[in-house]
Amino acid sequence: MKPGKKHRASLFDLQFVTSSISTSLVLLLLGMVVFFVLAAGNLSVYVREHINFSIILDNDMKERDILRMQKELNTQPFIKGTQYISKEQALKEHTEAMGTDPAEFLGYNPFSASIEVKLKSAYTNADSIAQIEKSIKGNAHVQDVVYQKELINAVNDNIRHISLLLLGGAVLLTFVSFVLINNTIRLTIYSQRFLIHTMKLVGASWSFIRRPFLRRNFWIGLLSAALANVVLWIAANELVSREPELIEVVTPMVMTQVSIAVLLFGVSITWLCALFSINRYLRMKASTLYYI
Repeated sequence: MKPGKKHRASLFDLQFVTSSISTSLVLLLLGMVVFFVLAAGNLSVYVREHINFSIILDNDMKERDILRMQKELNTQPFIKGTQYISKEQALKEHTEAMGTDPAEFLGYNPFSASIEVKLKSAYTNADSIAQIEKSIKGNAHVQDVVYQKELINAVNDNIRHISLLLLGGAVLLTFVSFVLINNTIRLTIYSQRFLIHTMKLVGASWSFIRRPFLRRNFWIGLLSAALANVVLWIAANELVSREPELIEVVTPMVMTQVSIAVLLFGVSITWLCALFSINRYLRMKASTLYYI
């Protein structure tokens, strides 16, 4: 047998495969945690930026002045987007929604023109909205600014609580992932403890003994991370294909960050756990090896 083939056989054996599969399952769990944390951030932005408030305008305000006002609003740093709704459009939408036309029995259009405003997520809190409302009401043509204050407060409170729960869960599951991967690697190196001791007896240096174990576990971490990332990307693509609107939450940037996190954690943790385990057996005396 050629030396290269013998080396590959010893590196990528059945134990290597089983360790890679078990590690990839743990990394998949960790990747899901990172995914939910990042996706929750995007979801909170999505929800906040889809909470509208309406600027009700005077009936005598001309359309060109309304459009000018809308253009000025769009230049403000706190504005995500605006939509002008004329009196006629408001009447039409109400008629379609309710099935009755109030202009028929009132004799006039009771609705006012308005501008629907979406704020950037950073400004969707009670203090910022109060300042924005005060600023907008300074315009003499503005009758009122209407928004659901209770809904905004409820959304912000819920997002805050969910973020804390996700953060706590992420810390806990990261610790669990570390323990599981560490135990897998320790068991693998445990089976080689007498080989490590034999290499010490023949005069091999610690760095020489560590090298194959560290290289092997580096490849285990790399392969496991790749497998976990493939599963995560397939699941994300399937999720978006079923619900296309989720593309604003499950973005390519989120998946890229998840993949990088899984790769870095997988490679670093397998390498470090292998290093600690090998050093443990290198320090042990021969008599101790039989009692562990």
